[in-house]
Amino acid sequence: MKRVVVTGLGVISPVGNTVPAFWDSLINGRSGIDFIKKFDTADYKVKIAAEVKDFDPHDYMEKGEIRKTDLFAQYAIAAAAQAVEDSGIMDQVEPERFGVYVGSGIGGMNTFINECDKLLKGGPRRVSPLFVPMMISNMASGNIAIKYNAQGPSLPVVTACATSTNAVGEAFRAIRFGYADAILAGGAEATVNPLAIAGFTNCMALSTKNIPEESSIPFDKRRDGFVMGEGAGILILEEYEHAKARGAKIYAEISGYGNTCDAHHITAPHPEAIGGARAISLAMEEAGLQEEAEIYINAHGTGTPLNDKSETIAIKKALGDRAYHVCISSTKSMTGHMLGAAGAVEAIVSVLALKNGVIPPTVGYKEKDEDCDLDYVPNTARERNVNAALSVSLGFGGHNACIALRKYCDE
Repeated sequence: MKRVVVTGLGVISPVGNTVPAFWDSLINGRSGIDFIKKFDTADYKVKIAAEVKDFDPHDYMEKGEIRKTDLFAQYAIAAAAQAVEDSGIMDQVEPERFGVYVGSGIGGMNTFINECDKLLKGGPRRVSPLFVPMMISNMASGNIAIKYNAQGPSLPVVTACATSTNAVGEAFRAIRFGYADAILAGGAEATVNPLAIAGFTNCMALSTKNIPEESSIPFDKRRDGFVMGEGAGILILEEYEHAKARGAKIYAEISGYGNTCDAHHITAPHPEAIGGARAISLAMEEAGLQEEAEIYINAHGTGTPLNDKSETIAIKKALGDRAYHVCISSTKSMTGHMLGAAGAVEAIVSVLALKNGVIPPTVGYKEKDEDCDLDYVPNTARERNVNAALSVSLGFGGHNACIALRKYCDE
């Protein structure tokens, strides 16, 4: 089986629209959570979110393209452009061996809202002929493939909050087993809008404190839900020999992947965390992470009472006593929950933690929960030369995904 490495990164996020700005914010504990600017929240129980700021699609797309794409796809195209430039992959891979695995948990919800409004106000003839191709969640992948002539395998994954961890994991498998030489992998989401905020509020998933610095507080006893985020994360995954032959910069190696389902409940995690634990164990087993491995875990860490308790159980089941000696953090404490984009963005965090020897913190952490008793790197980044990382995502529908990464070593 082939080795798979990461050779390019791109991100649009609530804490920065380039990888350097994003990383600087995280290691300095700067949160992107604030009061919602996109719409009037006067009638809303939830008034805060982690919005992308100062994003200009004209930096990445022509005016005509912008008009034909939903915001989630614009975020994805922008992050892909950054990753492609970072990697230097263009004209270095055959189109038939170049793939795109970019998912979205929800897709073009802004388009859906806008076109429904047109239908209700003006009748069916007012609905745009671009409604369907702008709305459907595979169009981030489709537009990226068109832009970069990627004619190889394409698989836009939809597994709710696990979407882009699954996308990265499936891309890893495709390259590992020889179906592609390079794949743009990740996810995008743009759901800071009236309908999504109302829906997630009414299913009691969001924090209702409306205090930006005290609302996204994973693993803290005071937690009461997650804060909505948005953006995109894209990684270039590449077959190792292909990357080496072209002299590519290599960030890290992806070495394992676990994909399971709780088969328990549409929103609640399994109380014994069976599926989550198995996803982590499968990723570790494939990666060959032995007892001596120094591991960082980027947790799903949403800040909901059930998730954080269940995820802590999953980590303990998968790692045993080692769980108390690994660094764990939830960067959702700063980015909010970016839904379908979360896993890829957190994979980028894991890559950078390995490369730079710094673990970003879980900010806002004040009060210990007896059910969450591991080391969550509270409030301040920590220098730690870990040689492996696990990025965990747990989604509605019981979907669990985990990717294992290793510090790059040319051997």
